[in-house]
Amino acid sequence: MTRKDNHGGNAVEVRGLVKHFGSTKALDGVDLDVREGTVLGVLGPNGAGKTTLVRALSTLIRPDAGTARVAGYDVLTQPRQLRRAIGLTGQYASVDEKLSGYENLYMIGRLLDLSRKDARRRAGEMLERFSLTEAAKRPAGQYSGGMRRRLDLAASMIGHPAVLYLDEPTTGLDPRTRNEVWEEVQRMVTEGATVLLTTQYMEEAEQLAQELTVIDRGRVIAGGRVDELKAKVGGRTLVIRPADPRELSRMVGALAQAGLDGVTGATADETAGTVSLPLLSDEQLTAVIGMLGARGFAVADISTHLPSLDEVFLAITGQKASAPAERDESEAALQEAAA
Repeated sequence: MTRKDNHGGNAVEVRGLVKHFGSTKALDGVDLDVREGTVLGVLGPNGAGKTTLVRALSTLIRPDAGTARVAGYDVLTQPRQLRRAIGLTGQYASVDEKLSGYENLYMIGRLLDLSRKDARRRAGEMLERFSLTEAAKRPAGQYSGGMRRRLDLAASMIGHPAVLYLDEPTTGLDPRTRNEVWEEVQRMVTEGATVLLTTQYMEEAEQLAQELTVIDRGRVIAGGRVDELKAKVGGRTLVIRPADPRELSRMVGALAQAGLDGVTGATADETAGTVSLPLLSDEQLTAVIGMLGARGFAVADISTHLPSLDEVFLAITGQKASAPAERDESEAALQEAAA
């Protein structure tokens, strides 16, 4: 698929995007950049506007205000050209159930102007990559939910899109198939594709995304690399396990009284048998270990860790990551408006 040169090395550029559904403001001035050849993970609670953003950037709905360019094409003025440069997998599989798996993929390939030979070849490749070869001749209506999902993903990738939108792409998939999807996404990025991924699986975001954007109530509220967001939330935590669990309280007291520069907030977890405290620098780590040795504490284990992406999500949005099966409220508003 032909790719048009864009501006500043960004495959997607969004400025001030707004979309209303009646009194609901699904997008409220979204700014977004996705660098070429990378995966941007878009996170947010249900109703945040993630699906509305994907639909606006794929020309399925028209934004009320703002601008967006995808693969060098303007969403409002060049929708036809833009559609030929993208692939889209929505939250629910969308395939023709009367056609076989092979026929679905061949049809998409021909609609994308692949030659008959190339459409046949590409359909065969995608059936193999998504473990659908044995079911290639069966009507898609006879596929299981997971098989239909894999077929839908294969269809979105068949035309070598410059930009691929994946809106909750692995919802309902078993771990093996999920890993196959991840491998295929990583392969496409290696080949130069750009991916905008919405997901509620924090593991998926960490596995695939180089950068993250967090949306809440139609606004971007945070963004950056995964490690940057983790550092913003609280940096590293030092976890110490004393050899004798009865030393927990005494160790917390010793840390509080030692007067080490910047070392504060030590807490004991009696269930885990550990002491935790925020860690801002390697110098603090060295000072804490030295103090514990000088005070005669025997340590069974010591480790540091960054907050999990779930903890980051909770700290930024004030909500836990939603269950993947739940619907985005903006999607519901979209369907109500269409009705």
